[in-house]
Amino acid sequence: MAKREDLAIIRAARAGQGPAQLALGKRYLFGGNGLPQSLSTALHWLDRAAQQQESEAWMLIGSHIPLDVARAAADPFALCVWYERAFDAGLMQAGLVLAQLVLAGEGQAAAQHVSQGLRVKVIKVLETAANAGVAEAQWLLAQHADIAPQPSTERKSLDEHVIAVQSHRLAEQQAEQDATLKWTARAADAGVTQAQQSLAQLAWEKSDWPVFLERALPLAKALAEQYADILAQLNVPSETLARQLGEENLSLLLRCAQVLQTNASFDAGEVQQFLELAAYGDDKTAQLALGLWYARMNSDGERLLVGTGSANYKKAIRWLTLAGEAGLADAWYALSRIYLKSEFSQRNLVDMQRHLEHAAEMGHCAAQLECGLSAWRNRREKLANDVRAVYWLQKAAAQGNTEAASLLAKIADSAQPAPWAESAKQQLTRELVTAHPFLAARIELATIFGLSRPEALLLDLNQADCGHCLVVDIRGHYARSKRRLIQIQTGEERQALSRVARLFEDVDCGPNGPEGNYRQRLYRFKAAVPVAVSGTEADDLA
Repeated sequence: MAKREDLAIIRAARAGQGPAQLALGKRYLFGGNGLPQSLSTALHWLDRAAQQQESEAWMLIGSHIPLDVARAAADPFALCVWYERAFDAGLMQAGLVLAQLVLAGEGQAAAQHVSQGLRVKVIKVLETAANAGVAEAQWLLAQHADIAPQPSTERKSLDEHVIAVQSHRLAEQQAEQDATLKWTARAADAGVTQAQQSLAQLAWEKSDWPVFLERALPLAKALAEQYADILAQLNVPSETLARQLGEENLSLLLRCAQVLQTNASFDAGEVQQFLELAAYGDDKTAQLALGLWYARMNSDGERLLVGTGSANYKKAIRWLTLAGEAGLADAWYALSRIYLKSEFSQRNLVDMQRHLEHAAEMGHCAAQLECGLSAWRNRREKLANDVRAVYWLQKAAAQGNTEAASLLAKIADSAQPAPWAESAKQQLTRELVTAHPFLAARIELATIFGLSRPEALLLDLNQADCGHCLVVDIRGHYARSKRRLIQIQTGEERQALSRVARLFEDVDCGPNGPEGNYRQRLYRFKAAVPVAVSGTEADDLA
């Protein structure tokens, strides 16, 4: 409870007396005499005292009010002037807080309160603190080394000015990069974690693995040691652990494990520890990597001799399933390879095929190719397997797989115009199209997909359209023909086929339908379109 003396100071401070505001601020700053210690309340009264030119007030702000309290104030940027004055009076800590307030501000609010001159001064403050060995200043300077005074250039001519400006900008960019790297390295050497992560990221982007391990490995080891006890208590991935670690640390652990595996001699236990921590941190890529690690295989399913001991397929399946359920096609493909292995005690070809198709459906190129090959090899077991083979091979070929494209060209034709159909289409008049809509539609299909005359006249459109290809099979009505598949490769082909299919929707395309049998259709064709017999006899015998 405030004493009588304190109450008098409070009344005088509220009345606007500078010395009383300073005294009240000091009492809240250090506590005692019946008043609790409260840095935010102390800042309020010291700020009001400083506004009345009480120099001790801004010295107390600069030396005792930390950054988090200043940021929580109603107008943090208004406090910059007190920290600036305290720094000018020789308080290094005040300069560091000033720099953090100025440089951490973003948006229009910062631009309105902080001038470019103050920003340049702040950089000088940071340089002073950084050269004095203050790690926090070194890291902050590395993040904002691009703020520097802009020297003026003499403008003699337009061309000379443009060249001078471009050269100056290039020199500035290089200087900024050098300064950033210099201060980041010094901050990292001083133990600033963010600076170490920044240098590790830079080395990763440059594929400089020795430098990456130099910067990242100590951090990864520290994380593994810090979370070892928590990890021992977990049975499933933890969202809490994921939040504690953060995306940056999860990525760091995974990258360290990946780079270590490329070394000839590496600590297998350490790699596994990094992968497990990241996997329990609910990182799906780490879960995939850990599953492959336990299976002693790579993402292509090839056997790898890594670590010590044999593969643990039970653990591998657990982590790969989690990664697959999180949306990684590589995980389902790896599972299919495990269920295919002869040494796996639970080898199951049904599960293998299920996982393989799951990976293929998610866009895995190798899985799509294998699904296509498998369907083509088993085409005699089920009639529609060739259609399925074309579907998967088209998917794989679209991703640039040359093997899929080569096989696809052998088992399915490309749409090419039929000469007889083009000739017949030229003779179709509006009256003939109106009188024989089905015949006109069949001739149009032949001009697009290269159908022979018997195929065009007998094709059942309700069964032929499979979406990705056209199944041409008229053997039930024309014994001399062969079943074949024609790819649907362009949007124009798809639109034309859909338009024709709508015409034949709910229409019996067989001999009992409105078009009659083959003889009747052929007679109608010859009567409507008197093409040369020599041009179509070969088609009849196809």
